[in-house]
Amino acid sequence: MAVMRAWTTGDRAGTIIRSDVAVPDPAPDEVLVRVEASGVCRTDLHVVDQELAVHRPHVVPGHQVVGTVEAAGTDVRELHRGDRVGVAWLRRTCGACRWCREGRENLCPASQYTGWDADGGFAPFTTVPEAFAYPLTADHDPLTTAPLLCAGIIGYRALDRAGLPAGGRLGIYGFGSSAHLVAQVATARGAELFVMTRGEQNRDLARRSGAAFVGGAMDVPPVKVDAAIVFAPAGELVPCALRATERGGTVVLAGIHMSDIPAMDYAQDLFNERDLRTVTANTRADGAALLRLATTLRLTPAVTRYPFADADRALDALRAGRAAGSLVLEMD
Repeated sequence: MAVMRAWTTGDRAGTIIRSDVAVPDPAPDEVLVRVEASGVCRTDLHVVDQELAVHRPHVVPGHQVVGTVEAAGTDVRELHRGDRVGVAWLRRTCGACRWCREGRENLCPASQYTGWDADGGFAPFTTVPEAFAYPLTADHDPLTTAPLLCAGIIGYRALDRAGLPAGGRLGIYGFGSSAHLVAQVATARGAELFVMTRGEQNRDLARRSGAAFVGGAMDVPPVKVDAAIVFAPAGELVPCALRATERGGTVVLAGIHMSDIPAMDYAQDLFNERDLRTVTANTRADGAALLRLATTLRLTPAVTRYPFADADRALDALRAGRAAGSLVLEMD
């Protein structure tokens, strides 16, 4: 049995440890992927900190993976050894429930996720079902492509659900990996950005991204916005975002986890047909659309590289808000 050195979640919340684990064998419909780069996502932090329920003890986190196919299961038809692929959060769905049949597979009750239900990319090798792998070309840079596979996709879905009118004002709460990619897409569509975020590094990145206004997390923008996206997992920001949004506008909550939302005042926060929406994972169609758009717009994540051996340090930096943009583990 081949063994590899990987990062796994610990028994105690907030811990991640180096462990010797078996190199996974791909199932008949899966490929084995040699990992080149793995993005560090806030969802990984939620898994490590057990803010999400434990689905698999001692799981290998990581769901923004770029790598090459090393081996294929017996039922794999389209992917071959040496092909570059992306591995994202959504790993499997049942394909038969009403949500799968309606094209809303992200709501499938039987859905499974990379780095939560199955081992992910904080390891030299991972597996992915062929049907859920994103084919990439040889010229895709692993380090700048990895953040697109969750931060980019979820941001894309959140912006779509926000219903921002052409040239409208977009409020962004929290300016991390996903938000700074959304900013590029929204700006390309003529939007005006108003960013509220903690951390001077994040605020500086927002200014460099062309935001018309940059303030603290709880600050009030100088004008009402047409739509807002809350990326920060902080429930206290939800009433702030609603109050900053114009009549008929939409506030989208883009995270998988959020602290408790305080009581809201109906007249002040929700009346005048303000919509409050959430994002739950993504569909494969979202991922394919975002990757096409990334090529067209030449989306460029601001990447901070970490050696694979420093995955724990990268998670600590993300937890403390010490790094701006996208954090990516680079394999040795």
